[in-house]
Amino acid sequence: MVLTRSFVRAKRPCTDGFRWFVRQFGDGANYQDMLDEMVAAGRVGDACWLLEQFGPTDEVRVLDLIEAEAIVFAGTLEVRGGVDVEGIVRVGRSLHAGAGVRAGGELRIGADLRIEGSIRAEAGLRVGGDLRAGWGVDCAGELRCDGEVRIGWDLRCAGRVRIAGNAFIGLDLEGDEGVRCTKSLQAGGDIRVAHTLRAGQGIAAGGSIEVGMHLEAGWGIKAGKLIGAAGAIRAGESLNAGEAIRAGAGYGVFAGLDVQMEAWESSARVSAPQRPEGLMSGWWAGPAPC
Repeated sequence: MVLTRSFVRAKRPCTDGFRWFVRQFGDGANYQDMLDEMVAAGRVGDACWLLEQFGPTDEVRVLDLIEAEAIVFAGTLEVRGGVDVEGIVRVGRSLHAGAGVRAGGELRIGADLRIEGSIRAEAGLRVGGDLRAGWGVDCAGELRCDGEVRIGWDLRCAGRVRIAGNAFIGLDLEGDEGVRCTKSLQAGGDIRVAHTLRAGQGIAAGGSIEVGMHLEAGWGIKAGKLIGAAGAIRAGESLNAGEAIRAGAGYGVFAGLDVQMEAWESSARVSAPQRPEGLMSGWWAGPAPC
């Protein structure tokens, strides 16, 4: 794909950037070659701008490993080993790696991110498709995924978490801010969120679910140990905890919000060793059978 001088000028670039473009490329050049030269010259912001204006390509580049100051690639990167980048990683389509990925700046992938090892994003993490990690994910900024998330180990995020599809976390989920999952959220260990946790469908944890504000699910909520919130607990269907269900002081516990009262006994059951204080709706079923 060749970008001509007139194509670029039509996007209204900044004066300094366009002058540099003309000096470097004259009447035009190959799209990806331009991105590579911009990054090599330290003009990573200009490369990101160009990618935003002209979008992804179908080019596939296969590499043994990546060690770089920054990466801006319009197509798909397939890396046999790992990826270690000091700054920004921007990929127009997908990034696949046979080992781990570390990005010192924003890690932004237009389509799928599939990593056999761990992901360490020292700024934000944005994925336009599905996110797959064989090991854990550690994100220092906001995490946003427009597809499904599957992580073999822990997910730890210092910023907000927004997931458009289902999320499956092999071990623990720790969020320093709010977490919102449009579909179902499942963790093999504990779920600990400092603010509000919302899921459009169900929430399940092998250990405890503990949130610093409200806990909400469109379907049911199930935990092997504690279900606890500093605010209200709201479930469209049932609540089931192996240890206790505990809302914050002055807040209520609500089950069956999306179920007719006549169906509460079958579809809005509240089960725990002790009846929760402040149980406002749902069918109290007592402890789950051993």
